[in-house]
Amino acid sequence: MITLLDYGAGNVRSVANAVEKLGGKIKSVTQPSDILDAEKLLFPGVGNYESMIRILNEKQYIKPLREYLKADRPFFGICLGMQALYEGSEEDFSNNESLCIFKGRVKQFRTNLAVPHIGWNGVNIKKDSPIFHNIKPDTKFYFVHSYHIVPEEGSEILTSTNYGYEFVSSVHKGNIIGTQFHPEKSGESGIKLLENFIYQKDLTPKGSVNIKSKGLSKRVIACLDVRTNDQGDLVVTKGDQYDVREKGDVRNLGKPVELAKRYYQEGADEITFLNITGFRDFPLKDMPMIDVLKKTSKNVFVPLTIGGGIRDYTDSNGKTYTALDVAAEYFRSGADKISIGSDAVYIAEDYLKTQKKTGTSSIEQISNVYGNQAVVISVDPKRVYVNSPEDAKKHHVIKTKFVGPNNENYCWYQCTVQGGRKIRDLDAVALAKACQDLGAGEILLNCIDKDGTNSGFDLELINAVRNAVSIPVIASSGAGCEDHFVDVFENTSAEAALAAGIFHRKEVPIQDVKTYLQEKNIEVRATI
Repeated sequence: MITLLDYGAGNVRSVANAVEKLGGKIKSVTQPSDILDAEKLLFPGVGNYESMIRILNEKQYIKPLREYLKADRPFFGICLGMQALYEGSEEDFSNNESLCIFKGRVKQFRTNLAVPHIGWNGVNIKKDSPIFHNIKPDTKFYFVHSYHIVPEEGSEILTSTNYGYEFVSSVHKGNIIGTQFHPEKSGESGIKLLENFIYQKDLTPKGSVNIKSKGLSKRVIACLDVRTNDQGDLVVTKGDQYDVREKGDVRNLGKPVELAKRYYQEGADEITFLNITGFRDFPLKDMPMIDVLKKTSKNVFVPLTIGGGIRDYTDSNGKTYTALDVAAEYFRSGADKISIGSDAVYIAEDYLKTQKKTGTSSIEQISNVYGNQAVVISVDPKRVYVNSPEDAKKHHVIKTKFVGPNNENYCWYQCTVQGGRKIRDLDAVALAKACQDLGAGEILLNCIDKDGTNSGFDLELINAVRNAVSIPVIASSGAGCEDHFVDVFENTSAEAALAAGIFHRKEVPIQDVKTYLQEKNIEVRATI
Protein backbone atom coordinates (compact mmCIF):
# COMPACT_ATOMS: atom_id res chain seq x y z
CA MET A 1 0.00 0.00 0.00
CA ILE A 2 1.36 3.41 -1.06
CA THR A 3 0.08 6.44 0.81
CA LEU A 4 -0.15 9.49 -1.44
CA LEU A 5 0.20 12.92 0.10
CA ASP A 6 -1.96 14.98 -2.24
CA TYR A 7 -2.21 18.47 -0.75
CA GLY A 8 -4.46 19.69 -3.56
CA ALA A 9 -2.22 21.39 -6.12
CA GLY A 10 -1.06 20.29 -9.56
CA ASN A 11 -1.24 17.04 -11.46
CA VAL A 12 -0.95 14.09 -9.09
CA ARG A 13 -3.17 11.91 -11.25
CA SER A 14 -0.17 10.73 -13.26
CA VAL A 15 1.65 9.61 -10.10
CA ALA A 16 -1.39 7.62 -8.97
CA ASN A 17 -1.79 6.15 -12.47
CA ALA A 18 1.86 5.08 -12.48
CA VAL A 19 1.55 3.34 -9.11
CA GLU A 20 -1.64 1.58 -10.18
CA LYS A 21 -0.07 0.56 -13.49
CA LEU A 22 2.65 -1.13 -11.44
CA GLY A 23 0.08 -3.08 -9.45
CA GLY A 24 0.32 -0.90 -6.35
CA LYS A 25 -2.60 0.29 -4.30
CA ILE A 26 -3.09 3.96 -3.43
CA LYS A 27 -4.40 5.46 -0.23
CA SER A 28 -4.67 9.25 -0.08
CA VAL A 29 -3.87 11.31 2.99
CA THR A 30 -7.07 12.92 4.28
CA GLN A 31 -6.00 13.67 7.86
CA PRO A 32 -2.68 14.05 9.73
CA SER A 33 -2.84 10.56 11.27
CA ASP A 34 -2.82 8.98 7.79
CA ILE A 35 0.82 10.05 7.42
CA LEU A 36 2.00 8.12 10.48
CA ASP A 37 -0.10 5.11 9.42
CA ALA A 38 1.66 4.88 6.04
CA GLU A 39 3.80 1.90 5.02
CA LYS A 40 5.46 3.93 2.26
CA LEU A 41 4.76 7.61 1.71
CA LEU A 42 4.83 9.28 -1.72
CA PHE A 43 4.76 13.09 -1.81
CA PRO A 44 4.50 14.62 -5.32
CA GLY A 45 4.76 18.35 -4.72
CA VAL A 46 3.80 20.51 -7.70
CA GLY A 47 3.76 24.27 -8.20
CA ASN A 48 4.77 27.04 -5.85
CA TYR A 49 6.83 26.36 -2.69
CA GLU A 50 5.16 29.03 -0.55
CA SER A 51 1.70 27.76 -1.48
CA MET A 52 2.73 24.16 -0.69
CA ILE A 53 4.24 24.95 2.73
CA ARG A 54 1.25 27.10 3.66
CA ILE A 55 -1.17 24.29 2.85
CA LEU A 56 0.90 21.70 4.73
CA ASN A 57 0.82 23.95 7.80
CA GLU A 58 -2.89 24.68 7.46
CA LYS A 59 -3.68 20.95 7.22
CA GLN A 60 -1.41 20.28 10.23
CA TYR A 61 0.74 17.88 8.19
CA ILE A 62 4.14 19.31 9.18
CA LYS A 63 4.40 17.64 12.61
CA PRO A 64 3.43 14.08 11.53
CA LEU A 65 5.60 14.40 8.40
CA ARG A 66 8.60 15.38 10.48
CA GLU A 67 7.95 12.52 12.91
CA TYR A 68 7.61 10.04 10.02
CA LEU A 69 10.84 11.22 8.41
CA LYS A 70 12.89 11.34 11.60
CA ALA A 71 11.95 7.70 12.15
CA ASP A 72 13.61 6.99 8.77
CA ARG A 73 10.52 5.40 7.29
CA PRO A 74 10.16 4.91 3.47
CA PHE A 75 9.53 8.27 1.80
CA PHE A 76 9.71 9.49 -1.79
CA GLY A 77 9.39 13.23 -2.42
CA ILE A 78 9.05 14.49 -5.98
CA CYS A 79 9.97 18.07 -6.98
CA LEU A 80 8.52 20.27 -4.20
CA GLY A 81 8.11 17.09 -2.17
CA MET A 82 11.90 16.89 -2.08
CA GLN A 83 12.44 20.63 -1.60
CA ALA A 84 10.19 20.53 1.49
CA LEU A 85 12.81 18.37 3.22
CA TYR A 86 15.04 21.45 3.59
CA GLU A 87 14.95 24.55 5.75
CA GLY A 88 13.20 26.95 3.37
CA SER A 89 13.13 28.42 -0.11
CA GLU A 90 13.79 31.71 -1.88
CA GLU A 91 10.34 31.19 -3.41
CA ASP A 92 8.74 31.46 0.05
CA PHE A 93 8.22 34.94 1.52
CA SER A 94 6.08 33.74 4.42
CA ASN A 95 7.01 32.60 7.90
CA ASN A 96 5.52 29.13 7.40
CA GLU A 97 7.45 26.27 8.97
CA SER A 98 9.25 23.80 6.66
CA LEU A 99 10.25 20.20 7.45
CA CYS A 100 13.95 20.92 8.15
CA ILE A 101 15.02 17.27 7.81
CA PHE A 102 18.18 18.20 5.89
CA LYS A 103 20.27 21.34 6.30
CA GLY A 104 20.26 23.73 3.35
CA ARG A 105 17.87 25.87 1.37
CA VAL A 106 16.15 26.02 -1.98
CA LYS A 107 17.52 28.68 -4.33
CA GLN A 108 16.55 30.08 -7.72
CA PHE A 109 18.59 29.21 -10.79
CA ARG A 110 21.20 31.82 -11.59
CA THR A 111 22.31 30.98 -15.10
CA ASN A 112 22.32 32.43 -18.61
CA LEU A 113 20.26 29.46 -19.79
CA ALA A 114 16.48 29.62 -20.00
CA VAL A 115 14.65 29.45 -16.69
CA PRO A 116 12.54 27.46 -15.87
CA HIS A 117 14.76 24.45 -16.58
CA ILE A 118 12.33 22.43 -18.68
CA GLY A 119 13.11 19.18 -20.45
CA TRP A 120 14.90 15.85 -20.40
CA ASN A 121 18.29 15.93 -18.71
CA GLY A 122 20.78 13.40 -17.43
CA VAL A 123 21.81 12.68 -13.85
CA ASN A 124 25.33 12.15 -12.49
CA ILE A 125 24.96 9.28 -10.02
CA LYS A 126 26.89 9.58 -6.73
CA LYS A 127 25.52 6.59 -4.80
CA ASP A 128 24.69 2.96 -5.54
CA SER A 129 20.98 3.36 -4.84
CA PRO A 130 18.35 0.59 -5.17
CA ILE A 131 15.98 3.01 -6.88
CA PHE A 132 18.28 3.03 -9.94
CA HIS A 133 18.26 -0.78 -10.16
CA ASN A 134 18.00 -1.90 -13.83
CA ILE A 135 17.99 1.70 -15.10
CA LYS A 136 20.64 2.56 -17.69
CA PRO A 137 23.27 5.06 -16.46
CA ASP A 138 22.73 7.38 -19.43
CA THR A 139 18.97 7.65 -18.86
CA LYS A 140 17.40 11.10 -19.04
CA PHE A 141 14.60 12.26 -16.76
CA TYR A 142 12.06 15.05 -17.11
CA PHE A 143 12.69 18.30 -15.21
CA VAL A 144 10.47 21.35 -14.89
CA HIS A 145 11.56 23.84 -12.21
CA SER A 146 13.02 27.28 -11.50
CA TYR A 147 14.47 26.48 -8.06
CA HIS A 148 16.83 23.76 -6.81
CA ILE A 149 18.14 22.57 -3.46
CA VAL A 150 21.52 23.69 -2.14
CA PRO A 151 22.46 21.23 0.64
CA GLU A 152 24.66 22.47 3.47
CA GLU A 153 26.25 19.13 4.38
CA GLY A 154 25.79 16.98 1.29
CA SER A 155 25.82 13.46 2.72
CA GLU A 156 22.32 12.95 1.33
CA ILE A 157 23.21 13.79 -2.31
CA LEU A 158 22.26 10.99 -4.73
CA THR A 159 22.60 12.68 -8.13
CA SER A 160 23.57 15.99 -9.68
CA THR A 161 22.60 17.45 -13.03
CA ASN A 162 24.24 20.02 -15.29
CA TYR A 163 22.26 23.09 -16.29
CA GLY A 164 24.58 26.03 -16.66
CA TYR A 165 26.26 24.65 -13.56
CA GLU A 166 26.01 21.46 -11.52
CA PHE A 167 23.07 21.31 -9.10
CA VAL A 168 21.71 18.58 -6.83
CA SER A 169 18.91 16.74 -8.63
CA SER A 170 18.10 13.97 -6.12
CA VAL A 171 18.81 12.91 -2.56
CA HIS A 172 18.82 9.59 -0.72
CA LYS A 173 19.64 8.97 2.92
CA GLY A 174 18.45 5.86 4.71
CA ASN A 175 14.88 5.33 3.53
CA ILE A 176 14.33 8.97 2.57
CA ILE A 177 14.43 9.64 -1.19
CA GLY A 178 13.75 12.80 -3.16
CA THR A 179 14.02 13.73 -6.84
CA GLN A 180 13.83 17.13 -8.49
CA PHE A 181 12.87 15.40 -11.72
CA HIS A 182 9.46 13.79 -12.25
CA PRO A 183 9.67 9.99 -12.61
CA GLU A 184 5.97 9.82 -13.43
CA LYS A 185 6.71 12.01 -16.48
CA SER A 186 9.98 10.32 -17.45
CA GLY A 187 8.68 7.46 -19.58
CA GLU A 188 9.40 3.82 -18.91
CA SER A 189 12.62 4.56 -17.00
CA GLY A 190 10.76 6.82 -14.60
CA ILE A 191 8.11 4.14 -14.10
CA LYS A 192 10.89 1.64 -13.35
CA LEU A 193 12.32 4.00 -10.72
CA LEU A 194 8.92 4.20 -9.01
CA GLU A 195 8.63 0.42 -9.21
CA ASN A 196 11.94 0.10 -7.39
CA PHE A 197 10.67 2.35 -4.60
CA ILE A 198 7.42 0.42 -4.30
CA TYR A 199 8.83 -3.12 -4.32
CA GLN A 200 12.43 -2.96 -3.09
CA LYS A 201 12.48 -4.19 0.51
CA ASP A 202 15.84 -2.60 1.34
CA LEU A 203 16.00 0.99 0.08
CA THR A 204 19.28 2.05 1.70
CA PRO A 205 22.18 3.06 -0.58
CA LYS A 206 25.08 0.57 -0.83
CA GLY A 207 28.05 2.90 -1.33
CA SER A 208 29.59 5.66 -3.44
CA VAL A 209 29.82 5.63 -7.24
CA ASN A 210 30.71 8.23 -9.88
CA ILE A 211 28.67 7.78 -13.05
CA LYS A 212 28.53 10.77 -15.42
CA SER A 213 25.65 11.60 -17.72
CA LYS A 214 24.96 13.57 -20.87
CA GLY A 215 23.29 16.96 -20.86
CA LEU A 216 19.95 18.51 -21.70
CA SER A 217 18.08 17.20 -24.74
CA LYS A 218 16.25 19.16 -27.36
CA ARG A 219 12.59 18.25 -27.14
CA VAL A 220 10.43 16.90 -29.97
CA ILE A 221 6.77 17.59 -29.22
CA ALA A 222 3.65 16.17 -30.87
CA CYS A 223 0.69 18.54 -31.05
CA LEU A 224 -2.92 17.44 -31.38
CA ASP A 225 -5.48 20.05 -32.45
CA VAL A 226 -8.73 18.68 -31.06
CA ARG A 227 -12.21 19.80 -31.97
CA THR A 228 -15.74 18.50 -32.43
CA ASN A 229 -16.58 17.75 -36.07
CA ASP A 230 -19.94 18.25 -37.75
CA GLN A 231 -21.08 14.82 -36.58
CA GLY A 232 -20.38 15.68 -32.94
CA ASP A 233 -17.29 13.46 -32.60
CA LEU A 234 -14.11 14.67 -30.91
CA VAL A 235 -11.33 14.32 -33.48
CA VAL A 236 -7.74 15.36 -34.09
CA THR A 237 -7.63 17.73 -37.02
CA LYS A 238 -5.03 19.87 -38.78
CA GLY A 239 -5.29 23.23 -40.46
CA ASP A 240 -3.61 24.83 -43.42
CA GLN A 241 -2.95 28.35 -42.17
CA TYR A 242 -5.59 27.60 -39.51
CA ASP A 243 -8.28 26.36 -41.93
CA VAL A 244 -9.22 22.88 -40.64
CA ARG A 245 -11.79 22.08 -43.32
CA GLU A 246 -11.31 20.17 -46.53
CA LYS A 247 -14.14 19.89 -49.05
CA GLY A 248 -16.45 21.36 -46.42
CA ASP A 249 -15.73 18.82 -43.70
CA VAL A 250 -13.42 19.02 -40.70
CA ARG A 251 -10.27 17.00 -41.36
CA ASN A 252 -10.35 13.86 -39.22
CA LEU A 253 -6.86 12.51 -38.57
CA GLY A 254 -7.70 10.23 -35.67
CA LYS A 255 -8.93 10.01 -32.10
CA PRO A 256 -7.01 12.05 -29.52
CA VAL A 257 -6.44 9.35 -26.86
CA GLU A 258 -5.27 6.77 -29.40
CA LEU A 259 -2.95 9.21 -31.18
CA ALA A 260 -1.44 10.43 -27.92
CA LYS A 261 -0.66 6.85 -26.89
CA ARG A 262 0.94 6.20 -30.27
CA TYR A 263 3.16 9.26 -29.98
CA TYR A 264 4.24 8.25 -26.49
CA GLN A 265 5.25 4.85 -27.80
CA GLU A 266 7.07 6.45 -30.74
CA GLY A 267 9.18 8.62 -28.44
CA ALA A 268 7.50 12.03 -28.24
CA ASP A 269 9.04 14.06 -25.41
CA GLU A 270 5.81 15.89 -24.71
CA ILE A 271 2.25 15.90 -26.02
CA THR A 272 0.17 19.05 -26.42
CA PHE A 273 -3.61 19.11 -26.81
CA LEU A 274 -5.06 22.33 -28.21
CA ASN A 275 -8.83 22.35 -27.90
CA ILE A 276 -9.96 24.48 -30.81
CA THR A 277 -13.70 23.86 -30.45
CA GLY A 278 -15.57 27.06 -29.69
CA PHE A 279 -17.18 26.93 -26.23
CA ARG A 280 -20.93 27.49 -26.17
CA ASP A 281 -21.09 27.70 -22.39
CA PHE A 282 -18.41 26.85 -19.84
CA PRO A 283 -15.26 24.77 -20.43
CA LEU A 284 -15.73 22.62 -17.31
CA LYS A 285 -18.80 21.29 -19.07
CA ASP A 286 -16.62 20.41 -22.03
CA MET A 287 -16.36 16.94 -20.54
CA PRO A 288 -14.90 15.19 -23.62
CA MET A 289 -11.57 17.05 -23.28
CA ILE A 290 -11.40 16.38 -19.56
CA ASP A 291 -12.12 12.75 -20.31
CA VAL A 292 -9.36 12.77 -22.95
CA LEU A 293 -6.84 13.95 -20.35
CA LYS A 294 -7.93 11.39 -17.78
CA LYS A 295 -7.72 8.51 -20.24
CA THR A 296 -4.46 9.67 -21.80
CA SER A 297 -2.69 10.03 -18.45
CA LYS A 298 -3.36 6.37 -17.65
CA ASN A 299 -0.97 5.19 -20.33
CA VAL A 300 1.12 8.21 -21.34
CA PHE A 301 3.93 9.09 -18.94
CA VAL A 302 5.40 12.20 -20.54
CA PRO A 303 4.25 15.80 -19.95
CA LEU A 304 0.79 16.77 -21.19
CA THR A 305 -0.16 20.35 -22.07
CA ILE A 306 -3.75 21.46 -22.60
CA GLY A 307 -4.89 24.69 -24.25
CA GLY A 308 -8.28 26.18 -25.01
CA GLY A 309 -10.73 28.15 -22.89
CA ILE A 310 -8.35 28.97 -20.03
CA ARG A 311 -9.95 32.23 -18.93
CA ASP A 312 -12.59 33.66 -16.60
CA TYR A 313 -16.14 32.53 -17.41
CA THR A 314 -19.68 33.24 -16.38
CA ASP A 315 -21.95 30.35 -17.34
CA SER A 316 -25.55 30.53 -18.60
CA ASN A 317 -26.80 30.29 -15.01
CA GLY A 318 -24.83 33.38 -14.00
CA LYS A 319 -22.20 31.50 -11.99
CA THR A 320 -18.67 32.90 -12.35
CA TYR A 321 -15.53 30.80 -12.55
CA THR A 322 -11.98 32.07 -12.67
CA ALA A 323 -9.24 30.95 -15.03
CA LEU A 324 -7.69 29.33 -11.95
CA ASP A 325 -10.83 27.20 -11.51
CA VAL A 326 -10.61 26.08 -15.12
CA ALA A 327 -6.90 25.34 -14.89
CA ALA A 328 -7.34 23.42 -11.64
CA GLU A 329 -9.85 21.10 -13.29
CA TYR A 330 -7.45 20.40 -16.14
CA PHE A 331 -4.53 19.79 -13.75
CA ARG A 332 -6.60 17.37 -11.69
CA SER A 333 -7.53 15.56 -14.89
CA GLY A 334 -3.92 14.91 -15.90
CA ALA A 335 -2.50 18.09 -17.44
CA ASP A 336 0.99 19.27 -16.45
CA LYS A 337 0.93 22.61 -18.21
CA ILE A 338 -1.76 25.05 -19.32
CA SER A 339 -1.57 26.87 -22.65
CA ILE A 340 -3.15 30.33 -22.87
CA GLY A 341 -3.71 31.85 -26.32
CA SER A 342 -6.06 34.71 -27.19
CA ASP A 343 -6.58 35.71 -23.56
CA ALA A 344 -2.81 36.24 -23.21
CA VAL A 345 -2.95 38.89 -25.93
CA TYR A 346 -5.66 40.85 -24.13
CA ILE A 347 -3.82 40.49 -20.81
CA ALA A 348 -0.55 41.72 -22.36
CA GLU A 349 -2.29 44.71 -23.97
CA ASP A 350 -3.71 45.79 -20.63
CA TYR A 351 -0.39 45.29 -18.86
CA LEU A 352 1.55 47.28 -21.46
CA LYS A 353 -0.91 50.17 -21.15
CA THR A 354 -0.66 50.41 -17.36
CA GLN A 355 2.73 48.78 -16.65
CA LYS A 356 1.04 47.37 -13.53
CA LYS A 357 0.35 43.80 -12.47
CA THR A 358 -3.17 43.26 -11.16
CA GLY A 359 -2.66 39.76 -9.78
CA THR A 360 -6.02 38.83 -11.27
CA SER A 361 -5.08 37.83 -14.82
CA SER A 362 -5.15 34.14 -15.72
CA ILE A 363 -1.37 34.16 -16.19
CA GLU A 364 -0.75 35.60 -12.72
CA GLN A 365 -3.38 33.51 -10.95
CA ILE A 366 -2.17 30.19 -12.31
CA SER A 367 1.57 30.87 -11.98
CA ASN A 368 1.14 32.11 -8.40
CA VAL A 369 -0.41 28.80 -7.34
CA TYR A 370 1.17 26.26 -9.69
CA GLY A 371 4.45 27.97 -10.57
CA ASN A 372 5.43 29.71 -13.81
CA GLN A 373 6.54 26.39 -15.32
CA ALA A 374 2.85 25.44 -15.53
CA VAL A 375 1.92 28.38 -17.80
CA VAL A 376 2.60 28.25 -21.55
CA ILE A 377 1.72 31.18 -23.82
CA SER A 378 0.59 30.13 -27.30
CA VAL A 379 1.39 32.93 -29.77
CA ASP A 380 -0.24 33.09 -33.22
CA PRO A 381 1.47 35.85 -35.23
CA LYS A 382 1.66 36.67 -38.92
CA ARG A 383 4.18 38.73 -40.88
CA VAL A 384 3.57 42.37 -41.69
CA TYR A 385 6.05 43.74 -44.26
CA VAL A 386 7.28 47.35 -44.10
CA ASN A 387 9.76 49.37 -46.13
CA SER A 388 11.71 50.59 -43.10
CA PRO A 389 11.67 50.31 -39.29
CA GLU A 390 10.21 53.83 -39.12
CA ASP A 391 7.04 52.50 -40.77
CA ALA A 392 6.28 50.49 -37.64
CA LYS A 393 7.96 52.49 -34.88
CA LYS A 394 6.04 51.00 -31.96
CA HIS A 395 6.74 47.41 -33.01
CA HIS A 396 9.79 45.14 -32.97
CA VAL A 397 10.95 45.24 -36.60
CA ILE A 398 13.54 42.91 -38.11
CA LYS A 399 15.43 42.96 -41.37
CA THR A 400 14.34 39.87 -43.25
CA LYS A 401 16.07 37.65 -45.77
CA PHE A 402 12.70 37.05 -47.43
CA VAL A 403 11.62 40.09 -49.43
CA GLY A 404 7.97 41.11 -49.17
CA PRO A 405 5.42 41.25 -52.02
CA ASN A 406 6.41 44.85 -52.78
CA ASN A 407 10.15 44.32 -52.28
CA GLU A 408 10.00 45.25 -48.58
CA ASN A 409 13.14 44.30 -46.63
CA TYR A 410 11.67 44.60 -43.13
CA CYS A 411 8.83 43.00 -41.23
CA TRP A 412 7.21 42.64 -37.81
CA TYR A 413 5.05 39.87 -36.43
CA GLN A 414 1.48 40.87 -35.65
CA CYS A 415 -0.40 38.97 -32.95
CA THR A 416 -3.79 37.47 -33.74
CA VAL A 417 -6.63 36.10 -31.65
CA GLN A 418 -9.56 33.72 -32.15
CA GLY A 419 -7.58 31.17 -34.14
CA GLY A 420 -5.95 33.76 -36.37
CA ARG A 421 -9.23 35.33 -37.44
CA LYS A 422 -8.65 38.74 -35.82
CA ILE A 423 -5.50 40.87 -35.72
CA ARG A 424 -4.30 43.05 -32.84
CA ASP A 425 -1.97 46.04 -32.73
CA LEU A 426 0.63 44.10 -30.76
CA ASP A 427 3.79 42.32 -31.92
CA ALA A 428 4.94 38.85 -30.88
CA VAL A 429 8.11 40.07 -29.14
CA ALA A 430 6.21 42.58 -26.97
CA LEU A 431 3.64 39.90 -26.13
CA ALA A 432 6.29 37.37 -25.10
CA LYS A 433 8.14 39.86 -22.89
CA ALA A 434 4.94 41.06 -21.21
CA CYS A 435 3.75 37.52 -20.50
CA GLN A 436 7.15 36.59 -19.08
CA ASP A 437 6.91 39.59 -16.73
CA LEU A 438 3.45 38.44 -15.63
CA GLY A 439 4.63 34.94 -14.75
CA ALA A 440 4.53 32.76 -17.84
CA GLY A 441 7.19 30.04 -18.00
CA GLU A 442 7.28 29.05 -21.66
CA ILE A 443 6.38 30.36 -25.13
CA LEU A 444 4.76 28.17 -27.79
CA LEU A 445 5.60 30.13 -30.92
CA ASN A 446 3.35 29.40 -33.88
CA CYS A 447 3.42 31.15 -37.25
CA ILE A 448 0.29 31.55 -39.36
CA ASP A 449 2.32 32.13 -42.53
CA LYS A 450 4.09 28.79 -42.09
CA ASP A 451 1.21 26.69 -40.81
CA GLY A 452 0.57 23.67 -43.03
CA THR A 453 3.19 24.68 -45.61
CA ASN A 454 5.83 22.01 -44.76
CA SER A 455 8.42 24.65 -45.72
CA GLY A 456 10.27 24.77 -42.40
CA PHE A 457 10.05 26.84 -39.22
CA ASP A 458 10.21 30.63 -39.33
CA LEU A 459 13.71 30.95 -37.91
CA GLU A 460 13.64 34.76 -37.97
CA LEU A 461 10.54 34.85 -35.79
CA ILE A 462 11.99 32.28 -33.39
CA ASN A 463 15.28 34.16 -32.99
CA ALA A 464 13.50 37.48 -32.49
CA VAL A 465 11.39 36.12 -29.63
CA ARG A 466 14.00 33.81 -28.09
CA ASN A 467 16.55 36.63 -27.93
CA ALA A 468 14.03 38.84 -26.13
CA VAL A 469 13.03 36.48 -23.30
CA SER A 470 14.76 34.30 -20.73
CA ILE A 471 12.12 31.56 -20.62
CA PRO A 472 12.11 28.52 -22.96
CA VAL A 473 10.67 28.77 -26.46
CA ILE A 474 8.95 25.99 -28.43
CA ALA A 475 9.18 26.38 -32.20
CA SER A 476 6.00 25.50 -34.09
CA SER A 477 4.46 25.67 -37.58
CA GLY A 478 6.03 24.63 -40.87
CA ALA A 479 7.89 21.38 -40.16
CA GLY A 480 7.90 19.14 -43.23
CA CYS A 481 10.98 16.91 -42.92
CA GLU A 482 13.80 15.88 -40.58
CA ASP A 483 16.08 18.64 -41.86
CA HIS A 484 13.68 21.30 -40.60
CA PHE A 485 14.23 20.10 -37.02
CA VAL A 486 18.00 20.24 -37.54
CA ASP A 487 17.66 23.78 -38.95
CA VAL A 488 15.71 25.08 -35.98
CA PHE A 489 18.06 23.57 -33.40
CA GLU A 490 21.25 24.57 -35.20
CA ASN A 491 20.18 28.09 -36.16
CA THR A 492 18.10 29.20 -33.17
CA SER A 493 18.23 28.75 -29.41
CA ALA A 494 14.76 27.18 -29.24
CA GLU A 495 14.59 24.51 -26.56
CA ALA A 496 11.94 22.43 -28.35
CA ALA A 497 10.24 21.94 -31.71
CA LEU A 498 6.65 20.93 -32.26
CA ALA A 499 4.87 19.35 -35.22
CA ALA A 500 1.43 17.99 -35.95
CA GLY A 501 0.35 17.06 -39.48
CA ILE A 502 3.52 15.26 -40.54
CA PHE A 503 3.26 13.08 -37.42
CA HIS A 504 -0.48 12.46 -37.78
CA ARG A 505 -0.13 11.38 -41.41
CA LYS A 506 3.05 9.35 -40.66
CA GLU A 507 4.93 11.33 -43.32
CA VAL A 508 7.82 11.85 -40.89
CA PRO A 509 7.79 9.49 -37.87
CA ILE A 510 8.98 10.91 -34.56
CA GLN A 511 11.65 8.24 -34.23
CA ASP A 512 13.07 9.17 -37.65
CA VAL A 513 13.35 12.79 -36.50
CA LYS A 514 15.23 11.78 -33.37
CA THR A 515 17.54 9.39 -35.19
CA TYR A 516 18.40 12.09 -37.71
CA LEU A 517 19.05 14.65 -34.97
CA GLN A 518 21.41 12.19 -33.27
CA GLU A 519 23.27 11.71 -36.54
CA LYS A 520 23.73 15.49 -36.67
CA ASN A 521 25.14 15.46 -33.09
CA ILE A 522 22.12 17.20 -31.61
CA GLU A 523 21.37 15.88 -28.13
CA VAL A 524 18.00 14.11 -27.87
CA ARG A 525 16.41 11.61 -25.54
CA ALA A 526 16.95 8.06 -26.74
CA THR A 527 13.73 6.07 -26.93
CA ILE A 528 14.99 2.68 -28.14
